[in-house]
Amino acid sequence: MATTTTHASSLSFLLSHRHSASPNPRLPLRGRPAAHRVRCATDAAASAPQPAAATKHRRAADENIREEAARHRAPNHNFSAWYAPFPPTPNGDPDERYSLDEIVYRSSSGGLLDVRHDMEALARFPGSYWRDLFDSRVGRTTWPYGSGVWSKKEFVLPEIDPDHIVSLFEGNSNLFWAERLGRDHLGGMNDLWVKHCGISHTGSFKDLGMTVLVSQVNRLRRAPLSRPIAGVGCASTGDTSAALSAYCAAAGIPAIVFLPANRISLEQLIQPIANGATVLSLDTDFDGCMRLIREVTAELPIYLANSLNSLRLEGQKTAAIEILQQFDWEVPDWVIVPGGNLGNIYAFYKGFEMCRVLGLVDRVPRLVCAQAANANPLYRYYKSGWTEFLPQIAEPTFASAIQIGDPVSVDRAVVALKATNGIVEEATEEELMNAMSLADRTGMFACPHTGVALAALFKLRDQHIIGPNDRTVVVSTAHGLKFSQSKIDYHDSKIEDMACKYANPPVSVKADFGAVMDVLKKRLKGKL
Repeated sequence: MATTTTHASSLSFLLSHRHSASPNPRLPLRGRPAAHRVRCATDAAASAPQPAAATKHRRAADENIREEAARHRAPNHNFSAWYAPFPPTPNGDPDERYSLDEIVYRSSSGGLLDVRHDMEALARFPGSYWRDLFDSRVGRTTWPYGSGVWSKKEFVLPEIDPDHIVSLFEGNSNLFWAERLGRDHLGGMNDLWVKHCGISHTGSFKDLGMTVLVSQVNRLRRAPLSRPIAGVGCASTGDTSAALSAYCAAAGIPAIVFLPANRISLEQLIQPIANGATVLSLDTDFDGCMRLIREVTAELPIYLANSLNSLRLEGQKTAAIEILQQFDWEVPDWVIVPGGNLGNIYAFYKGFEMCRVLGLVDRVPRLVCAQAANANPLYRYYKSGWTEFLPQIAEPTFASAIQIGDPVSVDRAVVALKATNGIVEEATEEELMNAMSLADRTGMFACPHTGVALAALFKLRDQHIIGPNDRTVVVSTAHGLKFSQSKIDYHDSKIEDMACKYANPPVSVKADFGAVMDVLKKRLKGKL
């Protein structure tokens, strides 16, 4: 069984208790609760907020689910969240914090921000309460809790009015038992799972974060805040633009997308176009698009939607909580996540760690960040012993969504990996395409980014770091249908300098019984 690290009682810079920071007098937070002592589980259970009583009859025909939810509005328990610098700097202002209603992306020192929750308020209720509450909401149509993200609303954006939420009932994605892949190709792994985050509305895990970000923008644009936000913009390698465009379209908010020309699949490109976004195809890479969108959002009233904005990570972390739910709140030994801009690996850590601190589980899994060798700045940083981070110009990779040489969230990723005794591994183009294609042969239809994570798993099994009985989850970040051209090229053996070991092209044969029989006997030799 894989070992896990021993944690401190909490990570103060990640999951702040109420008494750990005082409000910034320049930016007062509304509705801040008075300090509470953390009571015992029996006290908490006695005063725990109870889910609204089930309605016995179907709602009236002229009433929609938002209106129905308003009639059963949960009581206000003074849960709150805010932005704080990430990580706190020794010489920084210990009181620096910002309301989530502020439009701010960087701390006063120019560093990242993180969303912190009032953990003491949440801890008034025992872990058993939160487990039961979240489980009671799974798969329902009750607004907004039918969403895999908003079913954990108290851990995400506790203060947002449900009427401001923009949800497409994202999340609740399949945790697939990869039985044959583990048994036949990974030395008899009998507890291998693939978390299909790509089985979501736009076909990628980006929906989980975008519902949170667009919901907050919707709140900011609505009275009484009425912020002059003309639209929401992002730089993207494909999936972020698809998620942003879909959620903005659902909310009636203009979306602006910066894409690197000729570097994303047609399936990804058509999504923002179909959803009515303004799509700018730029002759640069993702990092160049990112620089431009930051300049534009600094000059125009366009809200920045990239993972520099920590709101998205609050939605993405719910995939970790969902994994725990799907294992009946048992913690896996390993979780392997593809890494590009590196917000996702931190989001998974944040979800697991929040559940540990609040008593839903007693430990966190070890994390593995898997990078394409053509875009591997974190891997190089890890191999240097975390001594020096060097951005790079990322080379083309079939895992195009993680073709990022200067990731915004590198510091976040390092925190997550150090806290979980984590590992960074890489995969060459041939390794990732072979791993993807081998997984497909066992019933999956994986994307190249999942191939990167699977290739990392193969390497860690070969090195005996991950054992055959370790419960291991590979995170699949997008649907394979978004990357059909790469699969076509692989199975046609048209990829230069690649053997395409598992290519399976169609066989051309005459429409003749004898010819068909000859082919079948040859292909099924030894099986007839």
